[in-house]
Amino acid sequence: MNRILTELHRILRDEGTLIFLILVPLGYPLLYAYLYTNEVVREVPVVAVLPSSTSMGREFVRMVDASPSVDIVLRTSRMEEAKEWMRRKEAYGIIYLPNDFERNLQRGEQTHVSLFCDMSALLYYKALVITCTDVSLKMNDAIRLRLMPGLTTRQEEVSTMPVQYESVTSFNPQSGFATFLIPAVLILIIQQTLLLGTGLLAGTDRDLGKRPHQVGGKGMLARAFACIIIGIFTCTYMLVAVPHLFHLPQLADALTLVTFILPYQLACTFFALTLSAFVPNREACMLLFVFTSVPLLFLSGISWPESNIPMGWKLFSYLFPSTFGINGFVHINTMGASLHEVKTEYAALWIQSGIYFLTASYCWRKYKGV
Repeated sequence: MNRILTELHRILRDEGTLIFLILVPLGYPLLYAYLYTNEVVREVPVVAVLPSSTSMGREFVRMVDASPSVDIVLRTSRMEEAKEWMRRKEAYGIIYLPNDFERNLQRGEQTHVSLFCDMSALLYYKALVITCTDVSLKMNDAIRLRLMPGLTTRQEEVSTMPVQYESVTSFNPQSGFATFLIPAVLILIIQQTLLLGTGLLAGTDRDLGKRPHQVGGKGMLARAFACIIIGIFTCTYMLVAVPHLFHLPQLADALTLVTFILPYQLACTFFALTLSAFVPNREACMLLFVFTSVPLLFLSGISWPESNIPMGWKLFSYLFPSTFGINGFVHINTMGASLHEVKTEYAALWIQSGIYFLTASYCWRKYKGV
């Protein structure tokens, strides 16, 4: 018990460790959730280029401007002027309607609408493409009805939509970015802050002349318990309070969530302690661990389809608790899955907990240092 209290005292006195184990878990979730709290992009400023101002061209632009996602900030006939607005970041997209836009439609021929978008922000591109696609489909329906005069109201409905459908994204009906991204980021923060915090403590031990085998297995367990005690509070805050504060989906019952997070916290702690044994100095952990956050998010299969990840990288991702933690937490908290439905991830985390406990014990007892 004294060793655990000593480790807690060290964490609270060490500014760097205090930042990574307590302040970052408290502040980062608020920052990420606040940045994406609007969920979707609205009123993207766009320039419409109409070399010949025709009635159907103006109608197309008016319908685009009426959508909630796009705001037509300028109508012009010159492409160079539109490019200048994009260069000054006063617009993030250009809709170009060619001279023969209405003429082709009146002849019953296919016409084209060109879109140019600032790809530095993919959400702008998504908003512009979806809006223009929806407007094109509505204009297609209107043209089709004009070519079939004399139809009743019911016949018009069947002609424009033979199969009635409604598209709703499962578990994320507003297709919001926060609902998709924040749960995965919260789980990843738990792992990465433990890596950085324990790495700083191990680097401090090295700077003071201590090495893992000199601290011993009891010292490893004391540090593990200290991290777990702090993790109880930070996990509760990040996985319960933050989603509630920003109205993110919370479909998990408390018992299922606690039962799943327990092995994840253990796996992350012993994984971090294993790697900390190889940290040569206090500054090295920043170089070794910080850059891994974005790759691990991709390897988890959340932001990039798991089916498209090469088998070698997929096997590599199984070394990290975040891979199973992210997928399991998203299924439980966002999709309402039961513990049985995430049994693969749950079992994998317990296996990792056991393996990394053994590797941490071995490294702290036997490793002679750099």
